[in-house]
Amino acid sequence: QVVHTHKPHFVALHCQEFGGKNYEASMSHVDKFVKELLSSDAMKEYNRARVYLDENYRSQEHFTALGSFYFLHESLKNIYQFDFKAKKYKKVTGKEIYSDTLESTPMLEKEKFPQDYFPECKWSRKGFIRTRWCIADCAFDLVNIHLFHDASNLVAWETSPSVYSGIRHKALGYVLDRVLGPEKSQKSWSQNNSDGCKIIDQRFEKVSYFVFGDFNFRLDAKSVVETLCTKATMQTVRAADTNEVVKLIFRESDNDRKVMLQLEKKLFDYFNQEVFRDNNGTALLEFDKELSVFKDRLYELDISFPPSYPYSEDSRRGEQYMNTRCPAWCDRILMSPSAKELVLRSESEEKVVTYDHIGPNVCMGDHKPVFLAFRIAPGAGKPHAHVHKCCVVQ
Repeated sequence: QVVHTHKPHFVALHCQEFGGKNYEASMSHVDKFVKELLSSDAMKEYNRARVYLDENYRSQEHFTALGSFYFLHESLKNIYQFDFKAKKYKKVTGKEIYSDTLESTPMLEKEKFPQDYFPECKWSRKGFIRTRWCIADCAFDLVNIHLFHDASNLVAWETSPSVYSGIRHKALGYVLDRVLGPEKSQKSWSQNNSDGCKIIDQRFEKVSYFVFGDFNFRLDAKSVVETLCTKATMQTVRAADTNEVVKLIFRESDNDRKVMLQLEKKLFDYFNQEVFRDNNGTALLEFDKELSVFKDRLYELDISFPPSYPYSEDSRRGEQYMNTRCPAWCDRILMSPSAKELVLRSESEEKVVTYDHIGPNVCMGDHKPVFLAFRIAPGAGKPHAHVHKCCVVQ
């Protein structure tokens, strides 16, 4: 429906947790799904495609469960993709699927975050895939990213910002520095890490970039709970054997001491779900603070859709939130300052920029997909052509 409505010429679809949570059993369904998608009526006008699926779940060291799909409409001429090994653009023809071990594919860069970033999650699959494209003389990177989740509501509630917020900050900074580098002049800007090694990627030209996927950004839990339960009293429940806090119960001071919120490691049961839906939950955006650390490096259009997570996985309740986590805008589309210029400069000619979620009433798993649709004016990248060399295709 979204493809039919917006009629895009270039479609980039980024997926996380490909194969599902029980990927050992479910990965066998992936190939059938991909083939059906490529041959579907909705996609019949897209005569070129590139699909990259990290299906190699036996490799604990490399497995990210990321999937990146790119579809090119038949009307698009001269589309090029960057070969990171050969360091040159190659014309895109036909439909190709790459799966299993993506490490050997020169058309992308893939990395799993170091294990010590999130040691409590032994089997973490978090990481990123980067591809680079040149369309209408405009070069840009597309980065599919999956950042770390909140392992415990009780831990997230303890400090502001939470310890998990700090882990996500570190991982996103790693991607921006290590892979994309700053947008400033490389000659005048460098950064050393603790080993004294430069961590800015100087191997390739700098281009505009879009980073999108599941950032797992959460609302500032301490502030949200304090705001939602301003007039409540808190009861602490501890485990009999360890004395560890296992549950917090917030009750109204009057009104028969009605329970407003129950908080456990994987329970966030607030009595009034409507607060997350009224006016798309935008009253809660003031607690969405994790992007502010990157305010000079990443731009986002205004959010006007409800929190994208955690939705019920019951197929009959596609619009309901689960009571496992505080609803939050986990799924985002962010861009570099130069990419922002690309998007908004195009908007002035014909207002067609849309930033929204998909399937508000349809069960699509615990996350609602989020999309950004915009037009690139022909030749929009030409002022930078001498910098990007995106017009010089070898």
